Amino acid sequence: MYIKERAKECLSAELSSKIDLSKAMSQDGASQFQEVIRQELELSVKKELEKILTTAPAQEFEHTKKDLDGFRKLFHRFLQEKGPSVDWGKIQRPPEDSIQPYEKIKARGLPDNISSVLNKLVVVKLNGGLGTSMGCKGPKSLIGVRNENTFLDLTVQQIEHLNKTYNTDVPLVLMNSFNTDEDTKKILQKYNHCRVKIYTFNQSRYPRINKESLLPVAKDVSYSGENTEAWYPPGHDNLGATVDLYILNHLMNSPNGKRCEFVMEVTNKTRADVKGGTLTQYEGKLRLVEIAQVPKAHVDEFKSVSKFKIFNTNNLWISLAAVKRLQEQNAIDMEIIVNPKTLDGGLNVIQLETAVGAAIKSFENSLGINVPRSRFLPVKTTSDLLLVMSNLYSLNAGSLTMSEKREFPTVPLVKLGSSFTKFLCFKVQDYLRRFESIPDMLELDHLTVSGDVTFGKNVSLKGTVIIIANHGDRIDIPPGAVLENKIVSGNLRILDH
Repeated sequence: MYIKERAKECLSAELSSKIDLSKAMSQDGASQFQEVIRQELELSVKKELEKILTTAPAQEFEHTKKDLDGFRKLFHRFLQEKGPSVDWGKIQRPPEDSIQPYEKIKARGLPDNISSVLNKLVVVKLNGGLGTSMGCKGPKSLIGVRNENTFLDLTVQQIEHLNKTYNTDVPLVLMNSFNTDEDTKKILQKYNHCRVKIYTFNQSRYPRINKESLLPVAKDVSYSGENTEAWYPPGHDNLGATVDLYILNHLMNSPNGKRCEFVMEVTNKTRADVKGGTLTQYEGKLRLVEIAQVPKAHVDEFKSVSKFKIFNTNNLWISLAAVKRLQEQNAIDMEIIVNPKTLDGGLNVIQLETAVGAAIKSFENSLGINVPRSRFLPVKTTSDLLLVMSNLYSLNAGSLTMSEKREFPTVPLVKLGSSFTKFLCFKVQDYLRRFESIPDMLELDHLTVSGDVTFGKNVSLKGTVIIIANHGDRIDIPPGAVLENKIVSGNLRILDH
């Protein structure tokens, strides 16, 4: 698709002088022409990347060169791929024994030597994201979640609890990005006396490319000023991703003697998860299929909760020895995901990504484990943040678990309007200013809030609650109010829902 768009532009005088179009078209027609265009594009991108590299400071030159070389390889693959990266006719439901229920894994219990098993574990956490979707200008991991504890605090507390309880030395490795590295390293000093060794490394930094020209938006290596949006670090995280001893034991002491090299935690889909990647059987192996890989004619089928019942939580367990082997063989194959974006100035760009879960097909004896929903707790928006701040979850040794007082295992659907996203990292007060205290949400099913709304102390929300303040109006929910299946409109009329 992108090649065809680019082909139209390449009919300019500049390229026409380089390409004998009539000859190209006479030899295998359009396919030959498109191959010429691909070659021209690769050459143009190569030149642009070389210009960018000349702007790198001496101390960053080698690291920048490695990133740009990696991007060139990814861009080459992007140009070579034709159409969706999966043949829909080859997709099958995975065999039953390839996705094990968590209850079966847990039923095996734990061995006496669990400490020695833990000492073979390394915890890697993605720490590259900014809280931009929550109006945040700094690392998402430094936002306060509970009792002034940040995301990062909770992660450190989880690992420290393991090390103290089992007298082990499980390290924490943070995969930072160019957006978060500096701020994170400053904060790490506060954990010097914790019983956790913390290491960091930076994920690759790739340039976004103009959707029309397919050339990099960046003009130099800086990522400030005009270049703020020119670069991206792909990825997302999951607050529910904690160390599970039963899964760890299953991996290290496989009941059939064949050690799994790659395990993906999956959980049952709800209608809120229809876009999530799912595990399938493809050409005899487990394969992660993302919605971006699905032919348009089959998107609705992919979203079906009845056909594809589970999705990837992004909690992954991978053998380091297997990673080393495959890396040396250059045998880790991950499909390219083309992610379209629109920059603040209105420019349409695409960023080329790969999902680590897609590597599952490259490993031996891969396995999916269907885990409880509680192990999937993404916090991308202020709506998600409200859930984890509420009494829906209990906090214990850095781990958030669904309160036993909640009668339903499902998480309420919460939608907060733009008035709840305008706060800065380290200063969540602007957000919390709308809540004298976080409402009781134990019996909540659905909450929608739009406009200028504040909540008094000890408010209780039950069933379906919709609160809409019209432009220029303000709604203050009074202290102690109990809203159950109610609609609250701009003039404070309370109606049964």
